Amino acid sequence: MSVERTLILIKPDGVKRRLSGEIFQRFEKKGLKLVALKMLQLNRQNAEKHYSVHKGKPFFDGLVSYITSGPIIAAILEGTNSISVTRILCGPTDGSKAPPGTIRGDFSMSIEKNIIHASDSQESYEHEFPLFFKESEIVETEYGDEKQIF
Repeated sequence: MSVERTLILIKPDGVKRRLSGEIFQRFEKKGLKLVALKMLQLNRQNAEKHYSVHKGKPFFDGLVSYITSGPIIAAILEGTNSISVTRILCGPTDGSKAPPGTIRGDFSMSIEKNIIHASDSQESYEHEFPLFFKESEIVETEYGDEKQIF
């Protein structure tokens, strides 16, 4: 068990549908700490950097166009095994195949508009978070319930 950080992005469909509060509530109820948060409009240049691993694939332009189509909410979550825990809570990328109880399973019907992005590895997190946050924007704090949760 290791304490990790992970980046999540509530995509334009999640923001426009006013699902942010419910999504963050799921992560916090699980025991993850919210250590950075902001709402922004992602520009094309940063969107292309964010999705650079998909450059050259047929769906790349669609990913970039969609993530830049409206406001997003970026957050960093912290906790034991936060990357894998967050991915499980999000569910499979294709919302039409995600099980009920997951974020995508409850709120998404497609692979394109799938509500949320979550880092899939430590390497992805290290690549992604500087596109959205400066180190100084990450708040180090103890909530007091860590011993009860972990």
